[in-house]
Amino acid sequence: MERIWRLLQAASFLVPLLQNVLSDSSDVFENGKSDKEILDNLVNPNRYDKRLLPPVDDQDFCCGMKTPQDVRVILPSANRHPIRKGPLLVNVSVLLLSLASPDESSLKYEVEFLLQQQWYDPRLRYSNQSRYDFLNAIHHHGDIWVPDTYFIMHGDFKASLIPVHFSLRIYRNGSVHYLMRRHLILSCQGILNIFPFDDPQCTFSMESISYEMSAIKYVWKNDESTLKKSPSLKTLNAYLDRNHTTECPSTGSWRGNYSCLEVNLIFTRDRAFYFTTVFIPGIILVTSSFITFFLEWNAVPARVMIGVTTMLNFFTTSNGFRSTLPVVSNLTAMNVWDGVCMCCIYASLLEFVLVNYVGRKRSDWPLPIVYQNKDQDYKQITQRYLNRQDANQISYESYVDNEKYSIYSDKTQGECSSCGQGACTHSLLHNTCPSKTEEQNIRSNGGNKRKMPPHPIRIAKTIDVIARITFPTAYAVFLIFFFIHYTSHPSHWSQ
Repeated sequence: MERIWRLLQAASFLVPLLQNVLSDSSDVFENGKSDKEILDNLVNPNRYDKRLLPPVDDQDFCCGMKTPQDVRVILPSANRHPIRKGPLLVNVSVLLLSLASPDESSLKYEVEFLLQQQWYDPRLRYSNQSRYDFLNAIHHHGDIWVPDTYFIMHGDFKASLIPVHFSLRIYRNGSVHYLMRRHLILSCQGILNIFPFDDPQCTFSMESISYEMSAIKYVWKNDESTLKKSPSLKTLNAYLDRNHTTECPSTGSWRGNYSCLEVNLIFTRDRAFYFTTVFIPGIILVTSSFITFFLEWNAVPARVMIGVTTMLNFFTTSNGFRSTLPVVSNLTAMNVWDGVCMCCIYASLLEFVLVNYVGRKRSDWPLPIVYQNKDQDYKQITQRYLNRQDANQISYESYVDNEKYSIYSDKTQGECSSCGQGACTHSLLHNTCPSKTEEQNIRSNGGNKRKMPPHPIRIAKTIDVIARITFPTAYAVFLIFFFIHYTSHPSHWSQ
């Protein structure tokens, strides 16, 4: 019995070897075997266990195949677990395909890209004599070990977690190229204090969900520091300024120490959009409210219409734009802009109210007493002064301009049938001769002019003149400091 057992044991080793020798000349992969047949033999469950990591630098474990019969030859030594020497390196690269954002002010960005992972699995090597440079293993995806890569991010997947579009290629030396197409919706971070002059940053990371760094290590292919962009890269409301790739910062985790790669996408906002929809309309409305300073002080309908219209239009445009912004309290730049613009428009309205009130105020400013010469036609003098806007608003200048009709002038000497010899002292509004006491007081003054307080109309016009200079100058200074301060604000994102 012992001899029979030894003979059977020897036969079990000789028969596969004999079959291998006989098939070397005919039954090889390159002679009539398709790539699917080669893959069927490579991933045969008797020799390939997809649950195990590929071996690394294990010279004793050689599982490359030259013929289909290698499955039976390798079988006795393939039952053991391969000896691992160091972590499995997975080379990663990302190719950007499209970038989009639902609107200009949103902090959500849709990113579509190709994720390529490359590793070395010696169990999948096949004969160099094969006519296939690589094997398309897309239909054997479930039979081959692939990294369990998942994404750490602030956002969501637009499609299912299981990628539908992917490619899986196996090369002769056992190199495996796994390509996936992913579509992510990222919730980005922005510096809202300087919105819309900030640069939103989107970050997502990749790591293994079950293998620690001692088993798998992710590295960027060719040590690339930036992502590749597709020649047909499409963007919609998303303007990529720069990007950089790095390893995740080493932080303690309750899960353990896992290899992780990080991608940072830094976008910039469309400055032209905000200038055409926010800043330029605001500047036009504010400067339009300053037009009232150049109108007459008593042009009430025009000044009221301009002030109220600009105020309502600014409220409408501001509320319409803010409806697209996140409801937060730290929109400092936009709050400053809206506050200053509204204050300027409202101040122009208050200036109009003040001017109108001062100009229409009835004061104790006396009316000038004008006397006619006997040679002057009384009707002409009366008509000249009654043609003014209001008899109570005759300015002190009119009194000076018509000084020649005053009794203070040397030209007013003459006689009047009512006043007798001497100066004619008929009043413009009171056609009576002055009393003896009034005449003596007038003559004793010697023609000296008494100082009169500023007329209300002159005060109103002076206020308008001052406003024409101060309001535009102050607003121009604000614009300069506003744009210089917020556009030159330093970025907090790492380069």
